[in-house]
Amino acid sequence: MLSLHTNAASLSTQNSVGNTQRSLSSSMSKLGTGYRINSAMDDAAGLQIATRLDAQTRGMAVAQKNTQNGISMMQTAEGAFAETTSILLRMKDLATEAANGSSTADDKTAMQSEYDALGRELTNIVKNTSFGGQKLFGVGTDAAAVTGGTSTLGKGTGVTFQIGSSAAETMVVNVSDALGKLTADDGSLGKASAAYVTTADATTVGTELTGAANATITKLDQAIADVGTVRSALGAASNRLDHVYNNLSNMSTNTSAAKSRIMDVDYASETANMTSKQLLLQAGTSMLKQSGSMSQLALSLLN
Repeated sequence: MLSLHTNAASLSTQNSVGNTQRSLSSSMSKLGTGYRINSAMDDAAGLQIATRLDAQTRGMAVAQKNTQNGISMMQTAEGAFAETTSILLRMKDLATEAANGSSTADDKTAMQSEYDALGRELTNIVKNTSFGGQKLFGVGTDAAAVTGGTSTLGKGTGVTFQIGSSAAETMVVNVSDALGKLTADDGSLGKASAAYVTTADATTVGTELTGAANATITKLDQAIADVGTVRSALGAASNRLDHVYNNLSNMSTNTSAAKSRIMDVDYASETANMTSKQLLLQAGTSMLKQSGSMSQLALSLLN
């Protein structure tokens, strides 16, 4: 039907051109950003899922850093106890030598002097080993991180590591009991050397070698065994944290891939779609121009 008031072809073409232009703009936006979803309008459900995956991925990335920091802290502590073991072995050498009947009183006094110096160094290691400015151990009342205490690994509740993106993913390392048996006032280090706890008094002279060297050997054996207990616990915790790191890396990779499948645009498909919309827009624009001639046909009937 020819009509002067209504150009149905023009209206239909305008609507089609508008729709095509919006689709073309959407395709160009996706290709420009590289994302299939640039707003909730593109895919509301997909955006919600991708956001959750992104939160999980970022949480796991931080958790990976936490595990590395935890391993570093354990290695620092274990390194300190490695040197402690070396010192105790030297102290046992001295005790074994002093317990021999060929050692004179002067020999024992000389050996006791070295023995006391080693005991003071044990205190220095235990009191001053720190990680990130935080003391890991302590002697006496500082051996446990209770009121007035400063020991990180001496906490009765242990040290909690955040090893995942959710609040429930934690790991507790508790070596407080084993550490207390070793470093406290009545611990095996203190029993083996009088100079251990009283390091503030540099003139303290023990009688471990000059008095009962043979009995000291047994005390040193116990101290060495207690150090081994702590070191094994720290090593086990470090190994677990290493496995945690590997598992987090695997999960992070798969989660990132899942997010990519939701969020990232398929360039091959979207490029073809954009080309199609461009052709449709050109065709629609051309037909919109042609539809203007429909009114002229109606006027020609009046001539």
